[in-house]
Amino acid sequence: MSAPSRRPTIRDVAETAGVSRSTASRALTGRGYVAPAVRERVRTVAQQLGYVPDITARFLKQQTSRSIGVLVWDMRNSFYGELASGISQESRKHGYSIILADDLTGPEAKVEVAERFLSMRVAGVIITPTSPEVTTYLAERHVPVVEVDRQFAAGQVDAVVVDNMAASRRATESLLALGHERIALVIDEMDWTTGRDRLAGYQAALAEAGHDPDHVLVISAGWDVPNVYRTARELLSRPDAPTAVFAANNVLAEGVWRAAADLGIVIPQDLSLVAFDDAPWMTLVSPRVTAVAQDAVALGEIAVRQLLERIERPDVPARTIMLSALLRERESIAPPAAAARTVPAARTTQQPVLRAPGGA
Repeated sequence: MSAPSRRPTIRDVAETAGVSRSTASRALTGRGYVAPAVRERVRTVAQQLGYVPDITARFLKQQTSRSIGVLVWDMRNSFYGELASGISQESRKHGYSIILADDLTGPEAKVEVAERFLSMRVAGVIITPTSPEVTTYLAERHVPVVEVDRQFAAGQVDAVVVDNMAASRRATESLLALGHERIALVIDEMDWTTGRDRLAGYQAALAEAGHDPDHVLVISAGWDVPNVYRTARELLSRPDAPTAVFAANNVLAEGVWRAAADLGIVIPQDLSLVAFDDAPWMTLVSPRVTAVAQDAVALGEIAVRQLLERIERPDVPARTIMLSALLRERESIAPPAAAARTVPAARTTQQPVLRAPGGA
């Protein structure tokens, strides 16, 4: 049997197998009865011809697809790569494919992505939002949406998030328990639910220990890694530099680590470091970095299951699923040095190469 010179169609399969088009369709889709021997013959012919169903035509007929739109913040960040992996794995289990876009642009471009999802007739969308525009746009057009990692439409659409406040509080308490009092928080933003809750957890731990939170020690460094590095150098070069730093995501932790190394500050003897997000590099350096570990793959998997539930039951109230995070204590934290630390003069060696921005 030779395959057609053009892309084979369902008609080619039916004619070669000696059945009607409707019988061939039922045999290949599994919808409707076909005698076992006929079904096997049709599927064998389809495989030999290299037939692939025209999913686009099926979508047009059904007015929806077996695809899920996925919009994440920054695929260059390992957290979002793992999140997308979890979404992809779970989607495949349920017979869905994903259409992936990453969000490094402004609100107008985000809405363009939402429009593209609509044009592709996706069954639903999973999004790590940075603003409410996309969620609102899709929800108004009755597209099922699940916000993951952070929320902008609590109570309006489903969400799967981490208990950022509790995890941040535990991270700060680990430093307080060692005797640190001047603990700096290096953070990207404080308006989204992630940043806001991590700040709240840090402040709650200090208040519980009887320390008034010092706003001077809360450093907003944004998402640009070179800027994080410069900000961390300034912080660690102060005469009253902190004895410990809690970095609110993995990229911020990298900037602090590099700044400390360039200044000759030894971790943990001179400076304790705790990070939010347990990135792979944190166990490859010495000392290994104490970090809050989010299960990004599980976040993605649960988001898919929540979305499929929403597709099946569109009228039930929106719900938020909150997952806990673990604090993995390693060698980057220790009691503060008894004597005041003096910061060595900055080296004249070449500045380290920094990687792309991002953060969870």
